[in-house]
Amino acid sequence: MTKRHSAKYKLDRRMGENIWGRPKSPINNRSYGPGQHGQRRKQKISDFGLQLRAKQKLKGYYGNLTEKQFSRIYDEASRRKGNTSENLIGLLESRLDAVVYRAKFVPTPFAARQFVNHGHVLVNGKRVNIPSYRCKPEDVVTVREKSRNMALVLEALQSSERETPDYVEVDSKAMTARFIRLPEFSEVPYPVKMEPNLVVEFYAS
Repeated sequence: MTKRHSAKYKLDRRMGENIWGRPKSPINNRSYGPGQHGQRRKQKISDFGLQLRAKQKLKGYYGNLTEKQFSRIYDEASRRKGNTSENLIGLLESRLDAVVYRAKFVPTPFAARQFVNHGHVLVNGKRVNIPSYRCKPEDVVTVREKSRNMALVLEALQSSERETPDYVEVDSKAMTARFIRLPEFSEVPYPVKMEPNLVVEFYAS
């Protein structure tokens, strides 16, 4: 198991939740946190601790986002008109790797990042290998012809683990997905409770 994958599974156990809703999650077997102190009695968390936890959970859900990348997305969300927490979710969901994941071309956000990095994806017919690429409404994301028979893709498309949300229109036969619009927070199918309002409080404090 790579360091990256072990860190992913630790996040589930540290948060005490099945972040991605996957049957492989270790939280299904051991609900306590990782490490030698994982079974200690949990102490009451401060307001700052709750905000930090909400930020770590949301950032962790989207795969390998660094703190710098995540805070940059927050900064853009706070500059935009309207509700900052809604803007934050909209920006995260418009990332190319997020759209690839929502379209069920791959099984996890981690796989989505790698899939885009390796050049398996086209946006409006042009190859894009930047996971953070910002999709615009009506952009069409396509799996490259050479990549369509990959076991990873075929298994993900046939999986019943999760549904495709309304803001991404998928043609699984053509392996294309149209990003219809920026979603509202209530539309995003998170398997666990996310609290972007606490994330906003974390950065605003």
